[in-house]
Amino acid sequence: MHFERQKLMAVTEYIAPKPAIPERCITPTIKTNEEDGYTKLLRRQAAEVLRDSKMIAVCQYNFTPSEEMLLMTHRLRKHNIHVKIFPNEIVKPYLSVSKYKNLLPLFVGHNIIIVSPEIKVKEMLRILKKMPQIHLLGACIDNTILSKQGVVNYSNLPSMEITRGQVVGTLSLMASQTGAVLQRNSVHLTALLDQYLKQQSGEAAETDGGRPG
Repeated sequence: MHFERQKLMAVTEYIAPKPAIPERCITPTIKTNEEDGYTKLLRRQAAEVLRDSKMIAVCQYNFTPSEEMLLMTHRLRKHNIHVKIFPNEIVKPYLSVSKYKNLLPLFVGHNIIIVSPEIKVKEMLRILKKMPQIHLLGACIDNTILSKQGVVNYSNLPSMEITRGQVVGTLSLMASQTGAVLQRNSVHLTALLDQYLKQQSGEAAETDGGRPG
């Protein structure tokens, strides 16, 4: 009777059905190689952006509506200024071994990088002034590390075109003054020579007139 009871229990025991799809096809596999490749791609892009830019501004930003962010990006792009967002763990390793390593302390929290192959400080500050959620922390402009106040001071300097015009004007003025001095000296020298020749001619005429015939 005990054997019959075991047999009955074996018959009524629940047997889970086998899945129609093998488990190895259902469980996703983690492809670490692809993640490593993506990280390398981001690091290469960050290095290229920083290397090819004459103006690199580091900003910290709070929550910004996507519409305002897009509008700011569009306004900056009109001046050939671009907004880049890289994770700090991507940017920091490159900065630590580059000439921009003094920018490392600025990368805390949520950061964006504003870059341009040209120096467009005034245009950048004018647009950022309309974005209170984005705070300028510092920048590297033409290989010079500047604080926020340093960036503002830099924007107040005359543009390169104005500076060149001032230099050209100064050089032209100096050249014209030098020419005038040289011309005045030559005229004065010519007058002296004419006077000398006249005196010599007068003296010769008097000598000839005083001789007996």
